[in-house]
Amino acid sequence: MGKKSTTPDRPSGTPRRSVAFATKTRWVLLGAVVLGLIGFGVWGSARDTRPQIYLAQVVNEYPHDAQAYTQGLVFVDGQLYEGTGKKGQSTVRRVDLQTGRVEQQVSIDGRLFGEGITAWEDSLVQLTWQANVGMVYDRKTFEQRRKFRYSGEGWGITHDGRHLIVSDGTSTLRFLDPETYKVVRRITVRSGGRRVRHLNELEFVEGEVLANVWYKDYIVRISPTSGEVTGYLDLSRVWPPSRRPNREAVLNGIAYDAVGKRLFVTGKNWPRLYEIRLVRQP
Repeated sequence: MGKKSTTPDRPSGTPRRSVAFATKTRWVLLGAVVLGLIGFGVWGSARDTRPQIYLAQVVNEYPHDAQAYTQGLVFVDGQLYEGTGKKGQSTVRRVDLQTGRVEQQVSIDGRLFGEGITAWEDSLVQLTWQANVGMVYDRKTFEQRRKFRYSGEGWGITHDGRHLIVSDGTSTLRFLDPETYKVVRRITVRSGGRRVRHLNELEFVEGEVLANVWYKDYIVRISPTSGEVTGYLDLSRVWPPSRRPNREAVLNGIAYDAVGKRLFVTGKNWPRLYEIRLVRQP
């Protein structure tokens, strides 16, 4: 519902603008509207500063372990990997996409709460929630190669080919050197000037960061340079909240098949994993 105008009527003594000025103003406004309606491809354009809205449509559905408290998801070299959470239940696993069957798995220390994962070269990197420690595994054998320390909480992790990108539940994304795990730079994620908090699972897709937002049924698309939100992916119809077993069964898990150009999503304790396509909304 729109607000009523509070602008007072023009006093009788105020001079009227010229007809030419008014006509020019109308043409300028019309031109701005027309430019704003022009599309520049599926991801939009850097010249369009307004976040674009996309509706997720399900292309395929796959079985998913409903006991998996999904914290991280990644698809690389034809393989699907998943990180799960909760103390005593946290794992890193390789999962068969078609059947949902766990093909390989390693459990982490029962005192730790597993969080996001990403694939870096021939390794898998996993964060933990509040222990300030990450683990690096051999992607083939799942043997733990090393541990590393970081400050703040660990939520989601991905990479841009140069740096690891980490979320901590705030509006800040940190870029880490993949060898030393030291922070190289930070960006603050904003939409319309407001900070976007509770950034969770991350995935780097076609030059931009996609992020789940905790307790939200949308994914934000983020410029890794400015931190500006350039789009919202509406996933509210994929597996509606009314069908979920509890409030904690939130959307969480993004994986991108860079070769097949496929985007996968799931959630904590979801019985299905979904391949989706994005439809740009007018």
